[in-house]
Amino acid sequence: MNWIILIIAGLFEVGFTSCLGKIKETSGNEMYGWAIGFLISLSISMALLIKATQTLPIGTAYAVWTGIGAVGTVLMGIFVFNEPANFWRVFFISTLIVSIIGLKFVSH
Repeated sequence: MNWIILIIAGLFEVGFTSCLGKIKETSGNEMYGWAIGFLISLSISMALLIKATQTLPIGTAYAVWTGIGAVGTVLMGIFVFNEPANFWRVFFISTLIVSIIGLKFVSH
C-alpha cells in the first residue's frame, strides 16, 4: 500500500511543478490560483511522502518520489509547455524510468 501512496505523492509533485510553470505564464488572479494549487499540491505530496517513508527505506522512497516527479515534469513540459522532445532527452528520461522500476524490485 505504501508504494501506491508513494506513487500518488510523486504525481502530486508533478502537480506542484506544473503549477510553477503556469505561474510563470500567468498574472493577476489567475497567477494566485495557480499559486494556491502549488501550495495544496506541495502539501499533499509532502504528507504522502512522509506516510510512505514510515515503512519504505528513506533513500529508496525519496529516489522514487523525485524520479516520478522528474519524469512527470519533463513529460508535462513536452506535452503542455511545448518543450523540445529530442532523442537524448527521451533516452535519458527512459533510463530514469527503468531506474525507478529497478529500485522498486530491489527494495524490501
